[in-house]
Amino acid sequence: MGTAIVWLRNILRIHDNPLLDWACASDEIDSVIPLVVLDPTRGIGEEGGLSPNRMRFLYDSIVDLGDRLESEYSAGLMVLHGKPKKAIPLIAEELGPGAWLLCDYRPEPESRHEVSDIQASLSAMGVQSKVFPSVGTILDVEDVIGSEGYRNPKSSSDIGNIMGRSLGEGPDGYLVPKPLEPPGHVTFDKGTFDSLGSSESLSGMVVTKGEIAERATELGLGELYFGGGESEALERLRRKVSERPEFVNEFSKPSTMSTNEMGSPMEPSTTGLSPYISTGCLSVRTVWDECAAANVSSEHTKPPQSLIGQLMFREMFYLLSRSVENWDDDVGNSNCMPIEWGELDEELVSAWEAGMTGFPYIDAMMRQLESTGWMHHLGRHAVSCFLTRGQLWQNWKHGRDVFERKLLDSDWALNNGNWLWLAGVAPFSMPYFRVYNPCPDSKSSLNAETEEASFVRHWVPELASYPSRYIFEPHLAPIEVQEASGCVIGRDYPNPIVDRKESRRVNLELFKESVSRIS
Repeated sequence: MGTAIVWLRNILRIHDNPLLDWACASDEIDSVIPLVVLDPTRGIGEEGGLSPNRMRFLYDSIVDLGDRLESEYSAGLMVLHGKPKKAIPLIAEELGPGAWLLCDYRPEPESRHEVSDIQASLSAMGVQSKVFPSVGTILDVEDVIGSEGYRNPKSSSDIGNIMGRSLGEGPDGYLVPKPLEPPGHVTFDKGTFDSLGSSESLSGMVVTKGEIAERATELGLGELYFGGGESEALERLRRKVSERPEFVNEFSKPSTMSTNEMGSPMEPSTTGLSPYISTGCLSVRTVWDECAAANVSSEHTKPPQSLIGQLMFREMFYLLSRSVENWDDDVGNSNCMPIEWGELDEELVSAWEAGMTGFPYIDAMMRQLESTGWMHHLGRHAVSCFLTRGQLWQNWKHGRDVFERKLLDSDWALNNGNWLWLAGVAPFSMPYFRVYNPCPDSKSSLNAETEEASFVRHWVPELASYPSRYIFEPHLAPIEVQEASGCVIGRDYPNPIVDRKESRRVNLELFKESVSRIS
């Protein structure tokens, strides 16, 4: 019998937690130490580079997890600040032979190598370990890509076939395993927990729940729209999905409004669940189960447009991120055409990131990202296209890095996959010549609300008094309109940093030439 270190890398929840479930049911485990490690080399902390929004969301999620463990199981959550390869062997050494390490699977090469190194260290100490697949995904990524006949998926039908083969199919769809219920009990040894917390070997690494809460407060962000944590995740799931079966059944991704719900610029027209799924506050199997339950009751949209279709695309990118070497690069990546992008123009990229391009729709989206850590998927389409093949001709990795710092739902597999897609360089990309107009009208596929234009007025307040007919291209407004609106373009708000039509023409030609040299 031994103590299990339950390392919650990306599973900040109690529901559908295979690690806790296994530990609490195992005859080899007599107590658990739930553990979160804040790794400064992964961008966490003041020195790390993650945005205040991302840090606040993470801190809130950790505090919530600690509160739930305490209130439901009288258990503590150990939080350490440091490198896992150093911290976890130190804990294991304190616990001695017979201890276990349990952790969740991540597809990133760095994460996989890190776990392998830790396992090797622990094995030499007589400490066993177990990595749990399918914690952050529906599919067992390693099992699928290692299966006979596996081919990299490029479409909705491809991932559908893979899921059918891997999971099986019934009359109501794929046989996705049901999410696990929260453990009935968690065996927790407070004496061992307190001893670890005060041990000399971990001195300087232990962070208390109160200190985490204080860090969140010190960020000074006030009340956030997306509060972190499992409690908020389950509440949002109930409010946006479980109690709205008609919304689930009628959901069609291309039809949702990029400028959020009508007249409510802070309320997403989609579920807003992605930040909770990506941080492990909410189980993807739980979301799938709730959507499938709604689908059973009536007619509904189908993949790829449906909510379940969006979860399937998520699975596709997870598989590709593991099976495609150099997934996060434009060199040595079989899913990335080596397009000859322009040299980094820091002024252009900075204007794009700051929401000061002179294109109000683009600027509103980027300012929303800065303020909330979130952006509608069509907004992401627009700003990604604008930065790359559309207007600015900058390498997609520059935008990827900005999203990585700022998006609450940033995920290594998905963030890289989406930028490969939207830059037009991946096999699953839309044709490169399909470029979004950064000045949408009422008929745009970006689904922007243009009559009241409340979204742009909210996020670009300089233009709040502009007539709607000019608000997406304010530089075209007569000077008397600009003055009457209290915003003169070029003085109070930037002129467009490029000619959108000319830059589109030039960039498409450059893309075409680059492709011709590849072939």
